[in-house]
Amino acid sequence: MDDMVGASPAICGVFEKIAKVAATEMPVLLTGETGTGKELTAQAIHARSVRKLGPFVPINCAAIPETLLESELFGHERGAFTGAIHPQKGKLEAADGGTLFLDEVGDLLHSSQVKLLRFLQEGTFERVGGQETLHVDTRVIAATNVDLKAAMDQNRFREDLYYRLGVLHIHLPPLRDRGEDALLMAMVFLQQAATTTHKTIRGFSVQAIDALRRHSWPGNVRELKNRVRRAVVMSEEEEITRQDLDLSGEDLPATDSLDSLRAAHQRIETELLIRALTLHRGNMSRVARDLQVSRSTLYRKLKQYGLETITTTLMHPTVTTRSTRKQTDNQVLTKQVP
Repeated sequence: MDDMVGASPAICGVFEKIAKVAATEMPVLLTGETGTGKELTAQAIHARSVRKLGPFVPINCAAIPETLLESELFGHERGAFTGAIHPQKGKLEAADGGTLFLDEVGDLLHSSQVKLLRFLQEGTFERVGGQETLHVDTRVIAATNVDLKAAMDQNRFREDLYYRLGVLHIHLPPLRDRGEDALLMAMVFLQQAATTTHKTIRGFSVQAIDALRRHSWPGNVRELKNRVRRAVVMSEEEEITRQDLDLSGEDLPATDSLDSLRAAHQRIETELLIRALTLHRGNMSRVARDLQVSRSTLYRKLKQYGLETITTTLMHPTVTTRSTRKQTDNQVLTKQVP
């Protein structure tokens, strides 16, 4: 769950939905671009459900050849096809008492869609090549990065299956729509990677922070995490640079206008605060000491630049919910999804 970090309204809405759907037994459909965290969301739902002690079984429908996908999902009997020497349970049976996560569900063949629909309606199915009707207690969470409604229009996806899977629907927002969450997650990923590699990394350079904010993140959270992990491995300094992240960027031109000076002053203060917070993992006493300011001044600056969420998340890298932000005079606190 450490990867599910954020404070933007878009992701806070997702956290609230996770808590709500986890309390049910209904199927869930997760949608969103590649790399937005659909499997992490499925794991979070499972971990907060009554099935949390049961298995969580993922299957990527796009990664398995079409000829083998139905057998992989529902299992097969001996002699069902060439090479089927022994009976084999499928992922649906393996997830009995737990959760089956169907990633890229839009790639299911029509025959598999029919069998999945029957299971969702009746709780029964047959293995490939079998006649025996089997029953398992498995919850289904499906995910896709394609437009299933368009697939229905093209007769590639069953309408009845779509509405059966989508009783509960959660859309994962792209990272470009999550404001400062990219910078927040970058700092958390930096801490994780530095710990794993046993390297002393103080934080990100000024240019790196600017590049992180400007990048559009087409690969979403997965791209961000991989860039930060690679940068930590490749870096030879105590700061991650823009070059370490392999991100392009342009230095801001010098200017003597008062408006630009004010913007530059704010940018420099923000970046210094972020670097100190990253280095000391949100320890306010150490941050105030290094920046040579009082704690009251530090808190005022954090509030001024909207860095309160970053501070608490660095100290406790878990998710932030919207409900928590209403507590204690609107001070932003972090906690796990209930």
